[in-house]
Amino acid sequence: MKRVLIVGFVLLLGVTMAFGQQKVGAYTTLEEPLAKELFDEFQKETGIVVNWQRLSGGEVESRLEAEKANPQASIWVGGVGLNHISAKLKGLTTPYKSKMLANTPLQFRDPENYWVGLYIGPLCFVTNNKVAKEQGLVPPTSWADLLKPVYKGKIRMANPTTSGTAYNTLTTLRYVFGGDENKVFDYLDKLDKNIDQYTKSGSAPGKSVGIGEIPVAIGYAHDNVKLKVEGADITITFPSEGTGYEIASMSMVKGGPDPVNGKKLYDWILSPKAQEIIAKWYVIPLSKLAKKNPSAFSISEIKTVDQDVMWDAANKERLLERWVKEIGSKR
Repeated sequence: MKRVLIVGFVLLLGVTMAFGQQKVGAYTTLEEPLAKELFDEFQKETGIVVNWQRLSGGEVESRLEAEKANPQASIWVGGVGLNHISAKLKGLTTPYKSKMLANTPLQFRDPENYWVGLYIGPLCFVTNNKVAKEQGLVPPTSWADLLKPVYKGKIRMANPTTSGTAYNTLTTLRYVFGGDENKVFDYLDKLDKNIDQYTKSGSAPGKSVGIGEIPVAIGYAHDNVKLKVEGADITITFPSEGTGYEIASMSMVKGGPDPVNGKKLYDWILSPKAQEIIAKWYVIPLSKLAKKNPSAFSISEIKTVDQDVMWDAANKERLLERWVKEIGSKR
Protein backbone atom coordinates (compact mmCIF):
# COMPACT_ATOMS: atom_id res chain seq x y z
CA MET A 1 0.00 0.00 0.00
CA LYS A 2 2.81 2.36 0.93
CA ARG A 3 4.53 1.61 -2.40
CA VAL A 4 1.34 2.41 -4.31
CA LEU A 5 1.03 5.72 -2.46
CA ILE A 6 4.66 6.61 -3.20
CA VAL A 7 4.27 5.76 -6.90
CA GLY A 8 1.05 7.78 -7.02
CA PHE A 9 2.74 10.75 -5.37
CA VAL A 10 5.65 10.61 -7.82
CA LEU A 11 3.24 10.51 -10.76
CA LEU A 12 1.26 13.43 -9.37
CA LEU A 13 4.47 15.38 -8.79
CA GLY A 14 5.53 14.68 -12.36
CA VAL A 15 2.21 15.95 -13.70
CA THR A 16 2.44 19.05 -11.50
CA MET A 17 5.99 19.75 -12.65
CA ALA A 18 5.01 19.24 -16.25
CA PHE A 19 2.13 21.67 -15.84
CA GLY A 20 4.40 24.15 -14.11
CA GLN A 21 6.86 23.97 -16.98
CA GLN A 22 4.37 24.90 -19.71
CA LYS A 23 6.01 27.46 -21.96
CA VAL A 24 5.90 29.14 -25.33
CA GLY A 25 8.62 30.83 -27.34
CA ALA A 26 7.81 34.25 -28.78
CA TYR A 27 9.47 36.92 -30.86
CA THR A 28 8.16 40.42 -30.29
CA THR A 29 8.66 43.80 -31.90
CA LEU A 30 6.72 45.63 -29.20
CA GLU A 31 8.67 47.96 -26.96
CA GLU A 32 10.23 45.92 -24.14
CA PRO A 33 8.22 47.41 -21.24
CA LEU A 34 4.93 46.74 -23.08
CA ALA A 35 6.01 43.23 -24.05
CA LYS A 36 7.05 42.46 -20.47
CA GLU A 37 3.77 43.74 -19.05
CA LEU A 38 1.76 41.65 -21.51
CA PHE A 39 3.72 38.43 -21.15
CA ASP A 40 3.95 38.68 -17.36
CA GLU A 41 0.18 39.12 -17.13
CA PHE A 42 -0.37 36.15 -19.48
CA GLN A 43 1.86 33.98 -17.29
CA LYS A 44 0.05 35.19 -14.18
CA GLU A 45 -3.34 34.24 -15.63
CA THR A 46 -2.40 30.97 -17.34
CA GLY A 47 0.77 29.65 -15.70
CA ILE A 48 2.39 29.47 -19.16
CA VAL A 49 5.90 30.97 -19.26
CA VAL A 50 6.66 33.13 -22.31
CA ASN A 51 10.30 32.88 -23.35
CA TRP A 52 10.49 36.02 -25.46
CA GLN A 53 13.06 38.01 -27.35
CA ARG A 54 12.64 41.58 -28.58
CA LEU A 55 13.85 42.20 -32.14
CA SER A 56 13.08 44.73 -34.85
CA GLY A 57 10.60 43.63 -37.53
CA GLY A 58 13.27 43.02 -40.14
CA GLU A 59 15.33 41.03 -37.65
CA VAL A 60 12.38 38.77 -36.81
CA GLU A 61 11.72 38.13 -40.48
CA SER A 62 15.39 37.27 -41.07
CA ARG A 63 15.46 35.07 -37.97
CA LEU A 64 12.38 33.14 -39.13
CA GLU A 65 14.00 32.59 -42.52
CA ALA A 66 17.20 31.32 -40.92
CA GLU A 67 15.24 29.02 -38.58
CA LYS A 68 12.72 27.83 -41.18
CA ALA A 69 13.86 24.20 -40.92
CA ASN A 70 13.85 24.31 -37.11
CA PRO A 71 11.71 27.17 -35.72
CA GLN A 72 12.61 28.34 -32.23
CA ALA A 73 9.47 30.41 -31.56
CA SER A 74 5.78 29.71 -32.03
CA ILE A 75 4.37 33.23 -32.24
CA TRP A 76 5.38 36.71 -33.37
CA VAL A 77 3.71 39.55 -31.48
CA GLY A 78 3.89 43.12 -32.82
CA GLY A 79 5.89 44.51 -35.68
CA VAL A 80 4.90 46.39 -38.82
CA GLY A 81 2.24 44.53 -40.78
CA LEU A 82 4.37 44.69 -43.94
CA ASN A 83 6.86 42.32 -42.29
CA HIS A 84 4.05 39.93 -41.38
CA ILE A 85 2.70 39.99 -44.94
CA SER A 86 6.21 39.40 -46.28
CA ALA A 87 6.66 36.49 -43.85
CA LYS A 88 3.39 34.99 -45.08
CA LEU A 89 4.52 35.26 -48.71
CA LYS A 90 7.77 33.49 -47.78
CA GLY A 91 5.92 30.63 -46.08
CA LEU A 92 7.26 31.50 -42.62
CA THR A 93 3.91 31.83 -40.83
CA THR A 94 0.76 29.75 -40.60
CA PRO A 95 -2.94 30.66 -40.47
CA TYR A 96 -4.93 30.58 -37.26
CA LYS A 97 -8.60 31.49 -37.00
CA SER A 98 -8.84 32.73 -33.44
CA LYS A 99 -12.23 32.95 -31.76
CA MET A 100 -11.31 36.58 -30.97
CA LEU A 101 -10.81 37.72 -34.59
CA ALA A 102 -14.34 39.04 -34.99
CA ASN A 103 -13.46 42.00 -32.77
CA THR A 104 -10.99 43.33 -35.37
CA PRO A 105 -12.33 44.96 -38.58
CA LEU A 106 -11.84 42.88 -41.73
CA GLN A 107 -9.60 45.46 -43.41
CA PHE A 108 -7.06 45.09 -40.62
CA ARG A 109 -6.60 41.32 -40.75
CA ASP A 110 -5.47 38.84 -43.34
CA PRO A 111 -8.37 37.29 -45.31
CA GLU A 112 -6.71 33.89 -44.90
CA ASN A 113 -6.07 34.45 -41.17
CA TYR A 114 -2.27 34.55 -41.38
CA TRP A 115 -2.02 37.79 -39.40
CA VAL A 116 -4.21 40.14 -37.41
CA GLY A 117 -3.69 43.85 -36.79
CA LEU A 118 -3.30 45.01 -33.20
CA TYR A 119 -3.03 48.78 -33.61
CA ILE A 120 -2.25 51.58 -36.07
CA GLY A 121 0.78 53.83 -35.68
CA PRO A 122 1.28 56.83 -38.03
CA LEU A 123 4.75 58.04 -38.99
CA CYS A 124 5.77 61.41 -37.61
CA PHE A 125 8.68 63.77 -37.08
CA VAL A 126 9.89 64.44 -33.54
CA THR A 127 12.03 67.43 -32.53
CA ASN A 128 13.86 68.18 -29.27
CA ASN A 129 12.74 71.73 -28.45
CA LYS A 130 15.78 72.73 -26.36
CA VAL A 131 18.35 71.41 -28.84
CA ALA A 132 16.46 72.85 -31.80
CA LYS A 133 16.35 76.30 -30.21
CA GLU A 134 20.07 76.19 -29.43
CA GLN A 135 20.83 75.26 -33.05
CA GLY A 136 18.37 77.67 -34.65
CA LEU A 137 16.07 74.96 -35.96
CA VAL A 138 12.29 74.77 -36.20
CA PRO A 139 10.35 71.47 -36.18
CA PRO A 140 9.90 70.15 -39.74
CA THR A 141 6.31 69.94 -40.99
CA SER A 142 6.83 68.39 -44.43
CA TRP A 143 8.94 65.79 -46.19
CA ALA A 144 10.38 68.68 -48.21
CA ASP A 145 11.57 70.36 -45.01
CA LEU A 146 13.84 67.42 -44.19
CA LEU A 147 16.00 68.19 -47.24
CA LYS A 148 16.85 71.73 -46.14
CA PRO A 149 20.61 72.31 -45.62
CA VAL A 150 19.96 73.53 -42.09
CA TYR A 151 19.21 69.94 -41.06
CA LYS A 152 22.49 68.51 -42.37
CA GLY A 153 23.66 65.79 -39.96
CA LYS A 154 20.81 66.59 -37.58
CA ILE A 155 18.22 63.93 -38.50
CA ARG A 156 18.17 60.30 -37.39
CA MET A 157 16.10 57.44 -38.80
CA ALA A 158 16.23 53.65 -38.83
CA ASN A 159 17.73 51.40 -41.49
CA PRO A 160 14.98 50.00 -43.75
CA THR A 161 16.80 46.66 -44.08
CA THR A 162 16.35 45.99 -40.35
CA SER A 163 13.42 48.21 -39.41
CA GLY A 164 9.81 47.98 -40.54
CA THR A 165 9.40 51.60 -39.47
CA ALA A 166 12.04 52.75 -41.94
CA TYR A 167 10.72 50.55 -44.76
CA ASN A 168 7.30 52.10 -44.11
CA THR A 169 9.00 55.50 -44.54
CA LEU A 170 10.35 54.38 -47.91
CA THR A 171 6.97 53.12 -49.14
CA THR A 172 5.22 56.24 -47.82
CA LEU A 173 7.47 58.38 -50.00
CA ARG A 174 6.50 56.28 -52.99
CA TYR A 175 2.88 57.31 -52.44
CA VAL A 176 3.87 60.93 -51.82
CA PHE A 177 5.63 60.94 -55.22
CA GLY A 178 2.74 59.26 -57.01
CA GLY A 179 4.52 55.95 -57.51
CA ASP A 180 7.60 57.43 -59.22
CA GLU A 181 10.42 55.39 -57.69
CA ASN A 182 13.15 57.43 -59.33
CA LYS A 183 11.87 60.52 -57.54
CA VAL A 184 11.73 58.53 -54.30
CA PHE A 185 15.36 57.46 -54.51
CA ASP A 186 16.47 60.90 -55.62
CA TYR A 187 14.77 62.20 -52.46
CA LEU A 188 16.36 59.50 -50.28
CA ASP A 189 19.79 60.30 -51.72
CA LYS A 190 19.35 63.95 -50.78
CA LEU A 191 17.90 63.04 -47.37
CA ASP A 192 20.94 60.82 -46.71
CA LYS A 193 23.11 63.94 -46.55
CA ASN A 194 21.06 65.12 -43.56
CA ILE A 195 20.99 61.75 -41.76
CA ASP A 196 23.63 61.39 -39.03
CA GLN A 197 23.07 57.62 -38.66
CA TYR A 198 20.67 54.79 -39.46
CA THR A 199 19.67 52.77 -36.40
CA LYS A 200 18.70 49.12 -36.22
CA SER A 201 15.37 49.76 -34.47
CA GLY A 202 12.61 52.12 -35.56
CA SER A 203 11.99 53.49 -32.06
CA ALA A 204 15.65 54.27 -31.32
CA PRO A 205 15.85 57.62 -33.21
CA GLY A 206 12.98 59.10 -31.19
CA LYS A 207 14.61 58.04 -27.95
CA SER A 208 17.79 59.80 -29.05
CA VAL A 209 15.78 62.97 -29.66
CA GLY A 210 14.14 62.60 -26.27
CA ILE A 211 17.49 62.79 -24.47
CA GLY A 212 18.81 65.58 -26.69
CA GLU A 213 21.39 63.49 -28.56
CA ILE A 214 20.04 64.58 -31.95
CA PRO A 215 17.56 67.37 -32.83
CA VAL A 216 15.18 65.56 -35.23
CA ALA A 217 14.05 62.01 -35.96
CA ILE A 218 11.50 60.03 -37.97
CA GLY A 219 9.43 57.44 -36.13
CA TYR A 220 5.98 56.29 -35.11
CA ALA A 221 3.76 58.70 -33.20
CA HIS A 222 2.92 56.41 -30.27
CA ASP A 223 6.59 55.85 -29.39
CA ASN A 224 7.13 59.59 -29.23
CA VAL A 225 3.86 60.45 -27.48
CA LYS A 226 5.03 58.12 -24.72
CA LEU A 227 8.32 60.04 -24.46
CA LYS A 228 6.44 63.35 -24.29
CA VAL A 229 4.02 62.13 -21.62
CA GLU A 230 6.99 60.93 -19.60
CA GLY A 231 8.51 64.41 -19.65
CA ALA A 232 10.63 64.71 -22.79
CA ASP A 233 10.68 68.29 -24.14
CA ILE A 234 9.72 67.41 -27.70
CA THR A 235 7.38 68.51 -30.48
CA ILE A 236 5.61 65.94 -32.66
CA THR A 237 4.64 66.96 -36.20
CA PHE A 238 3.20 65.21 -39.25
CA PRO A 239 4.23 65.80 -42.88
CA SER A 240 1.79 68.04 -44.72
CA GLU A 241 2.10 65.97 -47.93
CA GLY A 242 0.69 62.95 -46.07
CA THR A 243 2.13 60.22 -43.90
CA GLY A 244 2.09 56.44 -43.82
CA TYR A 245 1.27 54.20 -40.93
CA GLU A 246 1.97 50.76 -39.61
CA ILE A 247 -0.61 48.12 -38.84
CA ALA A 248 1.23 46.43 -35.98
CA SER A 249 0.30 42.77 -36.26
CA MET A 250 0.58 39.26 -34.86
CA SER A 251 1.24 35.90 -36.56
CA MET A 252 1.73 32.26 -35.70
CA VAL A 253 5.09 30.81 -36.76
CA LYS A 254 4.90 27.89 -39.17
CA GLY A 255 6.16 24.70 -37.50
CA GLY A 256 6.67 26.42 -34.14
CA PRO A 257 7.58 24.08 -31.25
CA ASP A 258 4.65 25.06 -28.97
CA PRO A 259 1.64 25.65 -31.25
CA VAL A 260 -1.00 24.92 -28.61
CA ASN A 261 0.39 27.42 -26.13
CA GLY A 262 1.14 29.80 -29.00
CA LYS A 263 -2.56 29.82 -29.89
CA LYS A 264 -3.47 30.39 -26.25
CA LEU A 265 -1.19 33.44 -26.20
CA TYR A 266 -2.60 34.63 -29.54
CA ASP A 267 -6.17 34.43 -28.19
CA TRP A 268 -5.16 36.14 -24.97
CA ILE A 269 -3.44 39.05 -26.77
CA LEU A 270 -6.80 39.71 -28.43
CA SER A 271 -8.67 39.54 -25.10
CA PRO A 272 -10.08 42.59 -23.26
CA LYS A 273 -7.34 42.50 -20.61
CA ALA A 274 -4.47 42.49 -23.11
CA GLN A 275 -6.15 45.07 -25.32
CA GLU A 276 -6.50 47.34 -22.31
CA ILE A 277 -2.75 47.05 -21.66
CA ILE A 278 -1.88 47.73 -25.32
CA ALA A 279 -4.17 50.77 -25.52
CA LYS A 280 -2.34 52.41 -22.61
CA TRP A 281 0.72 52.76 -24.84
CA TYR A 282 -0.65 55.69 -26.88
CA VAL A 283 -1.38 53.61 -29.99
CA ILE A 284 -4.61 53.60 -32.02
CA PRO A 285 -6.07 50.17 -31.14
CA LEU A 286 -7.99 48.21 -33.77
CA SER A 287 -10.04 45.84 -31.61
CA LYS A 288 -13.50 47.04 -30.60
CA LEU A 289 -12.63 45.75 -27.13
CA ALA A 290 -10.01 48.49 -26.63
CA LYS A 291 -10.41 52.19 -25.87
CA LYS A 292 -7.93 54.74 -27.27
CA ASN A 293 -5.75 56.53 -24.75
CA PRO A 294 -6.85 60.20 -24.61
CA SER A 295 -3.22 61.31 -25.10
CA ALA A 296 -2.88 59.36 -28.36
CA PHE A 297 -3.40 60.93 -31.77
CA SER A 298 -6.48 59.95 -33.73
CA ILE A 299 -6.00 58.81 -37.33
CA SER A 300 -8.80 61.21 -38.36
CA GLU A 301 -6.68 64.25 -37.40
CA ILE A 302 -3.72 63.19 -39.56
CA LYS A 303 -3.39 63.36 -43.36
CA THR A 304 -2.42 59.87 -44.50
CA VAL A 305 -1.39 58.40 -47.84
CA ASP A 306 -3.47 55.68 -49.50
CA GLN A 307 -1.35 52.62 -48.73
CA ASP A 308 -1.46 49.30 -50.60
CA VAL A 309 0.17 47.05 -48.02
CA MET A 310 0.09 43.99 -50.26
CA TRP A 311 2.07 45.85 -52.97
CA ASP A 312 4.48 47.17 -50.36
CA ALA A 313 5.13 43.66 -49.04
CA ALA A 314 5.43 42.05 -52.48
CA ASN A 315 8.03 44.63 -53.60
CA LYS A 316 9.99 44.78 -50.37
CA GLU A 317 13.09 42.81 -51.43
CA ARG A 318 13.42 44.74 -54.67
CA LEU A 319 13.09 48.15 -53.01
CA LEU A 320 15.49 47.26 -50.21
CA GLU A 321 18.09 45.97 -52.68
CA ARG A 322 17.88 49.30 -54.47
CA TRP A 323 18.18 51.22 -51.19
CA VAL A 324 21.30 49.25 -50.22
CA LYS A 325 22.84 49.77 -53.66
CA GLU A 326 22.10 53.48 -53.97
CA ILE A 327 22.11 54.64 -50.33
CA GLY A 328 23.24 52.15 -47.70
CA SER A 329 26.38 50.86 -49.44
CA LYS A 330 27.75 54.38 -49.76
CA ARG A 331 27.84 54.92 -46.01
